[in-house]
Amino acid sequence: MKHSDSLGTPTRRTLLRSTLGAGALLAHPLAAFAAPPGFEQWRDGFRARALAKGVSDATYTRVMGRIEPDMSVFKQMAKQPEFHEQIWQYVNRRASDWRITAGKEALRRNEALFTRIEQDFGVERGTLLALWGVESAYGDPLVQQNHMRPIFPSLAALAWNEPRRRAYWETELINALKIVDRGWGTPEEMRGSWAGAMGHTQWMPEVWLNVGTDYDRDGKVSPFGKPDDALGSSARYLLNRGKYRRGERWGYEVRAPGAAASGNRTYAAWASAGVTRADGQPFPQPNASAQMWVPVAGGPAFLLGPNFYAVRSYNPSMNYALAICHLGDRILGGPPFIQPFPGSERVMTLAEVQEMQTRLTKAGFDTGGTDGRVGNDTMKAVKAYQTKMGLLPADGYGGLRVLARLRQGP
Repeated sequence: MKHSDSLGTPTRRTLLRSTLGAGALLAHPLAAFAAPPGFEQWRDGFRARALAKGVSDATYTRVMGRIEPDMSVFKQMAKQPEFHEQIWQYVNRRASDWRITAGKEALRRNEALFTRIEQDFGVERGTLLALWGVESAYGDPLVQQNHMRPIFPSLAALAWNEPRRRAYWETELINALKIVDRGWGTPEEMRGSWAGAMGHTQWMPEVWLNVGTDYDRDGKVSPFGKPDDALGSSARYLLNRGKYRRGERWGYEVRAPGAAASGNRTYAAWASAGVTRADGQPFPQPNASAQMWVPVAGGPAFLLGPNFYAVRSYNPSMNYALAICHLGDRILGGPPFIQPFPGSERVMTLAEVQEMQTRLTKAGFDTGGTDGRVGNDTMKAVKAYQTKMGLLPADGYGGLRVLARLRQGP
C-alpha cells in the first residue's frame, strides 16, 4: 500500500502499507534487540517532555520505566514488501471473494450497529464494512495475534532514533501515553503495527485520542474488542476530517465518449456533455458535483463525488479509495466494473484462491495458510513461484494465470 511522503504531513495512514492495512508485518522477539547506547538517557530525558504535555509521572514510570526499544522497526521501515501492483490487481486483491463473503456476514452480525451509525453520522454501511475488511479482516483475532506487536517499544524506538520524522513519532508516543493515562487502554493490550496503528480500523494514537468516541457507552474509547467504538469513530473521522456528505454516493462508473470535459461539474452537466452511467441508469442526484477520473487509458472511467475523497482522507492513495468504495458496493450486492481494465483478470473465487494456495504449498512455496485470504505470505510465495518458473512479470499477483500454470504441474 502506498504511503504519503515520509517527510510530508502525517496522515492517519502514514507509513502503513500492506494487504490488511498495517496488519501483515510479523512481530520479532524483542529480546533479540537490546537497547543500544544512549536510549536510557533519552528515555529519562523524555519524561519531562511527556509530563509537560499532561502525562502523569505514574503513567510514564509504568509504561516507560523499564522499556526496551523494538529496534526491528527500522528493518521494517527499510524492507516493506514491494509488489508494484497494477490498479486492477490492487483492487482485485482487496475486493476479493473472501472479503465480499465475510463482509456480508459481518453486516448480518452487526446490522443494528450499522443502522445506528448511518442515522448518527450519515456514513453508509458499505464504506465502513470495506474499511473494516481491508484494515483488519473484520477484526479477525488471528490478525491481532499473529501480525501485531506491542506499540510502546516500537514508538519508543522511532521517537528516539528515527531522524527524519522524530517530532511526529514523539507526538504519537505522548498520545499513546495519554491513552493509558485516561484508562482507555493498557500497555499490554495496545498492540498494533510496527508504526503504532491499532485495532479494527487501524487507528494511530492521535486518531484514538482526538477522534475516538465511546460509541458503546462503556466508559472508555477502544479500537479493540467490540467493533462499536472503532466503526462509530471511523464514521466520525470520515465526517469531520473527510467532509463526508450524508446521502451522496461516492461516485459512478461511467461511459465518457470522446474528450469529456474536466473539472468539477454537476452530474447534470456531465450528462449534458454525453457522460452516462455504465449501467445505463440515470444519475439520481443531478445537482450533486463530481470529477472525472480515468485511471488507465482504455479502462473504466469514473465520476467521483466528495465522498470518494472523504474515503481518501483515510489513506492518500487513489487506488485505496477506489478499492474501498468498490468493495463496499460488492458487499452490498453491486456488480464488478462493467468496463474491465486492460489486461485484467476477473477476481478469483474463494475456492480458486484456496486451490492456488494448496498447490503452492505442496510445491514448496509456503503461503501461510490455505484459507482463501491473500496476504503478504501468499504474495511472497506467488512471486517466488513466478521467479522459479520464469513467469513474467514476477509481480506476486496470484491470479488465474498463476493457477493455470500450477495446474500443469512441475
